[in-house]
Amino acid sequence: MDLQTYFAYLASFITVGSFVIIDLIAATTNALNGALLAQRPDYYKGRQWSVVGILLLAIFGGIGGGVSRDVLLNKVPSSLSNPWYLILCVLAGLIGMLISYKGGQRFRETFYQFMTAFSLPWYAAIGVSAALTAGLPDIAAIAVGVVGPTAGRFLIDITAGHSAKQFIRGEWFVGTAVLTSIVFLVCSKYLGLSIWPATLISFVVGFLFRMAALWFAWEEPLPKLPAHVVGEVARRESLKEKMKPDWEPKYD
Repeated sequence: MDLQTYFAYLASFITVGSFVIIDLIAATTNALNGALLAQRPDYYKGRQWSVVGILLLAIFGGIGGGVSRDVLLNKVPSSLSNPWYLILCVLAGLIGMLISYKGGQRFRETFYQFMTAFSLPWYAAIGVSAALTAGLPDIAAIAVGVVGPTAGRFLIDITAGHSAKQFIRGEWFVGTAVLTSIVFLVCSKYLGLSIWPATLISFVVGFLFRMAALWFAWEEPLPKLPAHVVGEVARRESLKEKMKPDWEPKYD
């Protein structure tokens, strides 16, 4: 093997291998988030999830977005062809059940938000990349980029009988996915950047925007409706407030 062929092979290995590794990290992160979310009082009360139920919700959170993305692209989901996705999601679900309730929920609402903020723009960027490779038009590529990081939470919410996070007040959950997808699309398709620079730039933009939205409690605007229709709009605590040593999670 000559030197040029060797470096080409090495570059190919790093690109594919690194993407899979980061994708596994993101899936595991979302699975742990799903297991902790299932045990939050407003999700658990009155439902009494079993151990199997919590593990399934962890799997929903971990691979739901990736499976939805791949099905839209008419591909065999990578999480089904690579056994490590399910293995790591189950392990993350078990860890989520072992974490003490009080400490686990505080962890989920504070420090763990950094990890979930990592996985969201990552899934968005990789979704747009896959859609462009499949030859989809720009608007469809952005739609796939939004589905990847949000579908897992959608499955958990509707299973728990909650309004899906995508449709209600929140710190630009869907907005972060849209922003990341647009930045990747511009960098990759219109600026001609290769996949790694385009991914890293879009990831940084999406991650910083999501963290700022969490830190300062930026929210998507509500429609202009009469007060008696909207009802009381409770103040949302920012991540900055939640990071205080004496803060405790409050749920209905």
